[in-house]
Amino acid sequence: MDHVVVRPMAVADLARAERTSSETFYVADQLSRRVSEPEPQPRDAAGAEKWIARMRYYLDVDPAGCWVAEDDGAIVGFAISQNRGRFWYLATYGVLPDRQGGGIGKRLMDAVLAYADGRQGMFSSTVHPGATRRYRLAGFTLHPQLRMVGTVDRSTLPAIGGLRDGTADDFAWMDRLDTKLRGAGHGPDHGYLLNTMRLVVAKSENRRGYVYIDDAGRAALLAAEDTETASDLLWEALASAKGETLVNCITAANHWAVDVGLAARLDIGQEGYLAVRGMADPRPYLASGQFL
Repeated sequence: MDHVVVRPMAVADLARAERTSSETFYVADQLSRRVSEPEPQPRDAAGAEKWIARMRYYLDVDPAGCWVAEDDGAIVGFAISQNRGRFWYLATYGVLPDRQGGGIGKRLMDAVLAYADGRQGMFSSTVHPGATRRYRLAGFTLHPQLRMVGTVDRSTLPAIGGLRDGTADDFAWMDRLDTKLRGAGHGPDHGYLLNTMRLVVAKSENRRGYVYIDDAGRAALLAAEDTETASDLLWEALASAKGETLVNCITAANHWAVDVGLAARLDIGQEGYLAVRGMADPRPYLASGQFL
């Protein structure tokens, strides 16, 4: 492993890092697949383009949090993190399956945690034993996550009022809500998310919250002042679902989302951990896997 170099990521690394990410997570999905689930599929060309575009965004906004492990010109691992004020998050992290267990992952994690510089932080974790041990030793509390999957029974959809499409004019109060729930705003991430997803907001004197809904009609990030507003926003996302849908990153503090999913006739399962350090498990809140 002495010839493996852990260094800051560069734009020229993006295509090679994407291939490493694709292989790493494809194998992980195969190993964690439940018997009732369909066979995982490799990332397609459109997915690869989205991954590269998202990593390029991280490099543009906070390049010092982006690291790769290189061995003789090949990218064998990566760890992409970001600082947002006093908050740090890990967007994605992985090491090629045949290179795991040799200390590369530890070196990458040491690099991004050093960059965090003691900030409170959060990220979504798999159940990989070596990785979760590393996270716990780094001071993170691991909150088990649930997920809801299936096709929405559209006869269960309630009539929801008081919601509208959001715009960049909403970012200021959304960041204040983020700060209340997780200690810091999403800042520039809101602009990226708005450009790639639909934003729905609830904004009145006693009712504030938002949800980003992806192009498959899935809730990608949700935050609210109270569980009633959060539930309405999640129902709006479920109403937008195209075919089978997914609601993930549900921690015990956010059991309201389980109630909504069960009411919509979705199935419940377990999926990894939400790792937090220096902060409480945010509620009512459904984290984004990439922007937390």
